[in-house]
Amino acid sequence: MAASSMKQRTILREVSLSGKALHTGLDVRLTLKPAAVDHGVVFRRTDLYGKPELKTSVDLLADRLIRGTDIASGYTKVHTVEHILSALGGCGVDNVLVEMNASEPPIIDGSARGFVDLIAEAKPVDQESDRQVFVLRDPLSISHGNRSLVALPYNGFRITCTSTDDRGIHTQHLSLDIDAETYETEIAPARTFTIYEDIEELLKLGKIRGGSLDSAIVIKGDTVLSKEPLRFKDEFVRHKILDIIGDLMVLGSPIKAHIVAVRPGHALNAELTKELARRFQSSDGHGIKAPSKRNAPAVIGATETKLNIRRILDILPHAYPFVMIDRVVSIPNDRELVAIKNVSINEPYFQGHFPGQPVMPGVLQVEAMAQSAGLLMLRLVEKPQQVAYFMSCDKVKFRRAVVPGDQVEIRVKLTKVRGNKIATASAECLVAGKVVSSANLMFTIMDAPDEG
Repeated sequence: MAASSMKQRTILREVSLSGKALHTGLDVRLTLKPAAVDHGVVFRRTDLYGKPELKTSVDLLADRLIRGTDIASGYTKVHTVEHILSALGGCGVDNVLVEMNASEPPIIDGSARGFVDLIAEAKPVDQESDRQVFVLRDPLSISHGNRSLVALPYNGFRITCTSTDDRGIHTQHLSLDIDAETYETEIAPARTFTIYEDIEELLKLGKIRGGSLDSAIVIKGDTVLSKEPLRFKDEFVRHKILDIIGDLMVLGSPIKAHIVAVRPGHALNAELTKELARRFQSSDGHGIKAPSKRNAPAVIGATETKLNIRRILDILPHAYPFVMIDRVVSIPNDRELVAIKNVSINEPYFQGHFPGQPVMPGVLQVEAMAQSAGLLMLRLVEKPQQVAYFMSCDKVKFRRAVVPGDQVEIRVKLTKVRGNKIATASAECLVAGKVVSSANLMFTIMDAPDEG
């Protein structure tokens, strides 16, 4: 199942499996369905009214991750999704709809092998658009006590991991370059494990109701309890690598980096993932490989109420240094949107505007408002081969200077839409709750140019 190094991938056919969930103990049916370019990994809860969906995203990571990776938005949640995410990442599948009739996937045998077999049955296939790959340029580290994660620049994807328990028993170490073949044979079969003394506490917390020696390895002192012999002498550290791969899938795109982990866990993995996302979102363009401009921008899904920088780059035709939005924090309805722009001293225009007294140009504040309004307009269209073009502005006012260190909140509201082709909007920029600029804007939706 070798993955293409350039093209996005989905699956050819719909496939399903059933089993018991680890923590709830419920019987679960999980179905993988093909998905379009730039769809990402989306979970659909078929057991809930309206079949709500959750797109795998750093923004939706639950705050407290202890025994698994949870994704939530409001009352809609999915739990313990790291194994299915790991299998999709390991097999190089970018776009898929994961339907479940419960809150967590089946645990199967405690590894990702069952999911890898399911993906093989579904037959991964290349899609037309290029894959966006995050390229780490500068090292970063996260640590808590004797636990740490370090991400280093690397022309590939490598994980070096040391796993041990609090008593220093069963210490294991492994370093691997990860590709589809290596993942399938060396990582996916590794099963989850727990310390015997932790089981009672987990049961008190209402967890592992579906756990057994069929789905986990139990370590009791020097003794390893399992239904079958260890699949690898160092199976524990391999499973830790499996979890890291799954947790990094929440970034939404593959990463080029060397991850060095010492006693990792889901909470620490989530911190690293969030910090990586922040690095890429605040990057000057060198930390992100932008989508190819030969590919048409994506549309905004009807259920998307927030957009990170990766989705913004997917949708807008702009690229560094002219992207004036870092994040969309709210789309409460089809007529309103709130975005933010973090103003850094690294902005290239500060070299000349003005030396010794840097001020964000007013015209770029207007551009930020126009880009935000354009995103909102694109939420109303269904064709991905379209872009929003800024036509005119009126009643522009500048009330105070915007300087490095400011976070600009951009609020836009559509005031008139004609045939989903031409729209007017009112917009304002605020810093610390005070309006710094405002304008009335007009723009149009047109087919994206073919740059062939």
